[in-house]
Amino acid sequence: MKKSGLIILLLFAISFYACSPKVKSSDDKGVSVMAYYFPRRGNFNPESLPLQKLTHIIFSFTEVIGNEMKFKNDSSGLMLKRLVEMRKTNPNLKVMIACGGWGGSGGFSEMSRTPETRKKFVESVVRFIKEYKLDGLDIDWEYPGMIGIGNPFIPDDKENFSSLMRELRESLDKTGKGKVLTFAVAGWEEFFNHVELDKVMPYATYMNVMSYDLAGGDDHFTSHHTNLGWVKMEDIKGTPAEKKIIEEGDSTKPYSAEKIISYCMGKGVNPGQIIIGSGFYGKAWIGVPPANDGLYQLNRGPWKERNSYAVIREKRENTNGFIRHWDSTAKAPFLYNPTDSIFVSYEDTVSIRLKTEYAIKTRLGGIMFWQLGNDTPKDGLVDAIYTAKMKFQK
Repeated sequence: MKKSGLIILLLFAISFYACSPKVKSSDDKGVSVMAYYFPRRGNFNPESLPLQKLTHIIFSFTEVIGNEMKFKNDSSGLMLKRLVEMRKTNPNLKVMIACGGWGGSGGFSEMSRTPETRKKFVESVVRFIKEYKLDGLDIDWEYPGMIGIGNPFIPDDKENFSSLMRELRESLDKTGKGKVLTFAVAGWEEFFNHVELDKVMPYATYMNVMSYDLAGGDDHFTSHHTNLGWVKMEDIKGTPAEKKIIEEGDSTKPYSAEKIISYCMGKGVNPGQIIIGSGFYGKAWIGVPPANDGLYQLNRGPWKERNSYAVIREKRENTNGFIRHWDSTAKAPFLYNPTDSIFVSYEDTVSIRLKTEYAIKTRLGGIMFWQLGNDTPKDGLVDAIYTAKMKFQK
C-alpha cells in the first residue's frame, strides 16, 4: 500500500516492553518514533528534517533485482549516504533501509523460493548494510501469497517468507551489532492468512502495521482510510456503506487500527513488537451526497487532486468550501464540501495524538507513518506525535 520511493519510518518504540525472547530490542530507553520519508530528488535536504524528534529512519526503497537487494537509481545511494551522515549530530538516530514497497515487490516471490536464491539475497543485504553503515532492514513485501499490484505469487510464499526472515535474522546477528529487522503488514485480516506469524515474529524486532489505505478511491462508498477507532457494522446501520458491505460479503469490514491490532494480539503477537501506522495524506471521493455530511455514502469515484496533509491543512481544512467534521467512533476527522460534493478522509493533529496515546497505553512497540514529506513544517503531525510522547515520558 505504500508508493515506491524513498521513505523514513518514524517508530514510537517502547523499549522497556519485552519483545520476542529471541530478539532483543535495539532501541534506547523511552518512547521511539519511526517515519517513512519520500524526498524529491531535486530537493533533498536532510539537514531540514526534524531528526531530533525521530528515533528510526527507514530509507526506501531498494528492490529485489537478480535475487539481490539493490537500488534502481544510483542517485538513491548518494542520498542515503547524506542521510547516514546526519547521525553525527543525532547519535541516537537509527538509519535503516527498506526493500520492496507497493510498486517494488515483484522480485520477492521468485527470490524466496529456494535456499540458494535466498542466500544470495541475504548476502547482498549484509553487504549493503555494511557499505552504508546502516542500523537495520525493513522487508516490505506486498504481499506474500497475494497479488498486490500484480506481482508474481505462489501459495508457498507463506513458508518461504518465514525462511527468509529467519535467514535474515541469523545473518544480521552475525554482524554482532544488534541490527533492527522489521516487516510491513497490511491493515486487514486477509493478509494474515498468508504469513506464519508464530514463525516470523521470533525473528522480527517489529511488525509495522500499515493501518492506512483502509479505504480506497475505487470503493463504492466513502469511509475512513487511517482511523484508529473500531467501527462496527451497527455503527453504520442504515447507510449505503452497510448495504454495500453486506452485498460484498466481507465480514472483516469496516476496518480500523484498533481492530487489526486487536486481531494481531489475538494471534499471539507481543504488543511490544507491533507498530501502529498512520497516513499523512487524504483519500477523497467526488459525487458524494450530503447525507451524514458525506460519510458512508456512495460516490462517483476518486478525487484525484493532491491531498497531502500539508495541502489539506493549507487549502482544505475549513476553507475553500470544505468543512471539518469529527467522527467520535472512528476517532478520526473528515472533510466534506457540500457545494462540490467532495469527501476527504485524513489524519490530523487530534487523531494522531490519540493514536500515539493509544500506542503508549496499549504498550505497543510504537507508531510509524507514510510519509514525512507530507507534513507541515510547523505545528504538524510529527509535532503532535512528539508532544504526546513527551507528555507520557515526564
